Amino acid sequence: MDEVLHIPWDDALMSYDFGHDHPMAPVRVELTMSLARQLGVFDAPGVSLTPVQPADNALLELVHTPEYIYAVEHVAQISHAERLSYGLGTEDNPVFPDMHQAAALIVGASVAAADAVWSGRAAHGANIAGGLHHAMRAHASGFCLYNDAAITIARLLENGAERVAYVDIDAHHGDGVQAAFNNDPRVLTISLHEHPSTLFPGTGLPRESGGPYAEGHSVNVALPAGTGDEPWLRALDAVATPLLRAFRPQILVTQHGCDSHALDSQAHLMLSIDGQRAAAEMLHALAHEHADGKWVLLGGGGYDVVDVVPRIWTLLLAEAAHQPISPTAETPVAWRRHVAERTGRAAPATMTDGRTPVLTPWSNGYDPADRVDQAILATRREIFPHHGLDPMP
Repeated sequence: MDEVLHIPWDDALMSYDFGHDHPMAPVRVELTMSLARQLGVFDAPGVSLTPVQPADNALLELVHTPEYIYAVEHVAQISHAERLSYGLGTEDNPVFPDMHQAAALIVGASVAAADAVWSGRAAHGANIAGGLHHAMRAHASGFCLYNDAAITIARLLENGAERVAYVDIDAHHGDGVQAAFNNDPRVLTISLHEHPSTLFPGTGLPRESGGPYAEGHSVNVALPAGTGDEPWLRALDAVATPLLRAFRPQILVTQHGCDSHALDSQAHLMLSIDGQRAAAEMLHALAHEHADGKWVLLGGGGYDVVDVVPRIWTLLLAEAAHQPISPTAETPVAWRRHVAERTGRAAPATMTDGRTPVLTPWSNGYDPADRVDQAILATRREIFPHHGLDPMP
């Protein structure tokens, strides 16, 4: 295998743009690619950037209805009422020129990354412009038009995968992916997110555990607002690690929304750059331990476009390239100038927030007074018996 990391890329991926005042600014992707390039991530052995083709309608229809795809593609021609019925033209999902093409290109990039991994051409594949996990079968939701994560999984199933695991560490519940595979035992979806009582989309409680043919295959860890690095990493390890070991996925797909950072405006978790780096390392290791190294990594939420997103996703890409970046590394001066020119803001000087999170494994014991431990145990009690696992150790 010549490729370590396959990155389908086209500058047009940044045309997914809801407008100047929208939180999901494509400059976050631009600054990430610029930082990764200047830090030498794309020059590492076995890393390739390849052209992207947009997904055709047949590929989109693996998850979305033809009627919905038509509405996105012809949004300028349909009525306002029809737009709203599909979740289009809302504050979250305003209409923009060529929105179908922009969204279809993101799907094309995510699927191409997965195709390269599943075929054995590459160990890992990445699309940081992807991870649009809220889009539903017949309507847009939460800044997401087409659900590239779900379509990627559906494509893997179409190509013969029998066990696909999906781990979503966005601050928001991965509801669209869960909905797409809620009753499919070939797919294990794990979402670690802020409790739905305090955050959109208002779903993702432990009792949402899968349909009658896939009980225990929809896994939700609903964490209290204010959760920081170490309890968050404890929750990820306490739930994802044993479940992946039991499920034995043939490929691991992960969504790396970084809106769990303390500076993010759209959620209320308190992670640092260093906590997210540790999560990337953990998921990478789990892919090698339980999925024969086959790993597809996607972007997701993340709305601090200068201090947070570029650093976290650059660290993620470097981890996937098997060329991790030291936390003490300085950001390039040229990149800082570019940030100032593009955003008018001062860029961070290093690749760390100065934290050193230490994982306390679940096996060390359960604290019944701790709200995060309560959340972990609620999920383990709901899910683990379906996989022959004991919730308590």
